[in-house]
Amino acid sequence: MAITKFWLKTMGDRAWRRLDPDLWRYELAFGKAIDKLEPDVIHANDFPVLGVGARAKLRALAKGRDVKLVWDAHEYLAGIKPWRPHPRWHVSQLAHQREYAPYADAVVTVSAELGELLVRDFHLAEPPAVVLNAPGDPAKAGQEQELVVTDAKGAKAWEPTVSDAEAAVPSLRARCGVGPDVPVMVYSGAGAPQRGLDTMVEALPDLPGVHAAFILPRQADAYAAALLARAEELGAADRVHFLPYVEHYQVVEHLAEADFGVIPIHHWPNHEIALITKFFEYAHARLPIVVSDVEAMGSMVRATGQGEVFAAEDAADFARAAQAVLADPERYRKAYDGAVDLDAWTWERQAEVLEGVYRRLLER
Repeated sequence: MAITKFWLKTMGDRAWRRLDPDLWRYELAFGKAIDKLEPDVIHANDFPVLGVGARAKLRALAKGRDVKLVWDAHEYLAGIKPWRPHPRWHVSQLAHQREYAPYADAVVTVSAELGELLVRDFHLAEPPAVVLNAPGDPAKAGQEQELVVTDAKGAKAWEPTVSDAEAAVPSLRARCGVGPDVPVMVYSGAGAPQRGLDTMVEALPDLPGVHAAFILPRQADAYAAALLARAEELGAADRVHFLPYVEHYQVVEHLAEADFGVIPIHHWPNHEIALITKFFEYAHARLPIVVSDVEAMGSMVRATGQGEVFAAEDAADFARAAQAVLADPERYRKAYDGAVDLDAWTWERQAEVLEGVYRRLLER
């Protein structure tokens, strides 16, 4: 901590250069490529690359080119559980963000609540545009695979094979080895302690016959191993399944075979303020959602009736919520016939917002 305090006192927000020089790897990876492209707009996709975009903007300005920078703030950085355990990581990311945020010509984020926090923390002139974490319209799934990608000179650089567009969606139940009458709860996304997957495992003794499908980017890491070990202790290992991701355009159809989707996330400031991607994916799969009582998602589920809310980290209350959904799933699915506007929860609708941001910037 003494080293951290020294560099912060000596260099202020620029101290990240000493505290976490690993941030420079993004500059090494993308800086020269951005300059070569000579873009009109740079879209900095969340806090790690905000500095890359800002520095590219400044280099372009030095050469007489006016480049607009869009800062896409996915996370409330001040309110996240640090992604790395090193004590300097979080303070470095915050300093890096503070240094480069003033160079953004526009800010977009994932919820109005997060937008209000960004206005407060960075004295933004206007609220950020809200672009939800919504997936592509399932009715158009796979259509983007029909595109032919060309290089800067218009020459064909990549063309999909037939299998890219017509690949069969893997069966969730087949991958779990269960039939259509076996109750299955699904979690899809990254695995980490703050995401609460252990709550699902702890509840299995109170949910006889229910299987848990965890669709994770890494099925054999230490966290997954700990979950499986705990399931073995509880005598429920045969009802726990770790599955790999499917293609992005297959996600909704893949999830739809489950009985309900789970978001057992813990209380952290960043978890309270937005509807996360899996929330929308479950909704498009028309799944009842069992979510912990974090503010934004809990409030939405209560308002729409599309699921049940339980006390975060409380396995017994999770089991209660799961049992309620399993007892009358159609009660919750009915929300998708009226209370929920699924069309508004698509990337196609959100892209209109983002396109509007770009147009306004380029017209200035």
